[in-house]
Order: sequence, then C-alpha cells, then structure tokens
Amino acid sequence: MILLSRRSLLAIAAVVDIALHARPQPVSAKAMAARQNIPPRHLETVLQALVRHGILKGVRGPRGGYELARERRRITAGDIVRAAMSATGEDGLPALPKSHLVDEVIGPVVKAASEAFLAELDRFTVDDLCHRVQPETTSTRHLESDFTI
Repeated sequence: MILLSRRSLLAIAAVVDIALHARPQPVSAKAMAARQNIPPRHLETVLQALVRHGILKGVRGPRGGYELARERRRITAGDIVRAAMSATGEDGLPALPKSHLVDEVIGPVVKAASEAFLAELDRFTVDDLCHRVQPETTSTRHLESDFTI
C-alpha cells in the first residue's frame, strides 16, 4: 500500500526526471510527460508548486523548461512531497466540523504519523534516487555539478 497521493508520486518522478535529463538544456513539461506517459496538464500544477517552493526553476523561452533550483543532494523526497501537498487544492474545502474525537484523539495520531512518514522521506535525496536509476554512474556523479545559478 502506498500512502502518498498520486500528485506526490508524480512530483517526485518529475524532479528525478529533471535531475536526470536537464543537461545541457532545461526539460520541457511536454518531453517529461511523454517519458512518464502522463498528460502534460497534470504536470503543470505540480511543476509550478515545485517552482514556488524553490525545488525547481522555470526557464522561459523557446528552449525553456524546468531545471533544479539547487543541488540534487540538497533536495529530499520529503521536500518534494511537502511542495506537492501544498498544491492539492484542499484550501477550498470546507473546514471539518468540530469534533472532540477528531481534534483530541485522531488528529494528533495522524499528525504524528504524517510527520514520521515525512521524516523518513527526508532521508532520501534526489541524488539517492538518481543513483538508483543510474547505478553504474554512482562514483562519477558526485564530482559533477548538477545545477546552475
């Protein structure tokens, strides 16, 4: 059972895809969508949330697209999930009704479990995930820079 939303999984996949393919040019959402076999319209809101949270950088123009905003060893899966969760659109939902059971019992337990889950995701960087995709280049990738300023 996967506890992450589809949006969060998509966000992690997008950032890893960009980390793997953003050299020498930024990755277009269209190219990424084709590689990941997903409609580009589903990607855009996730990519924009990742830009707003400083994980990705959007590059405008005919050769534009997305690239990492910081080194891949400094971006964790937890960072990506937090950014994706901010783009879920739950802000427009009505507030939960006041409930002693939810407020005092269930809420704190779920919050603690969520924090533990995100802390576990924080153990994995984009660099770690890229190495799982490209195990043969593990020893040489540490010497290369993987972002631009």
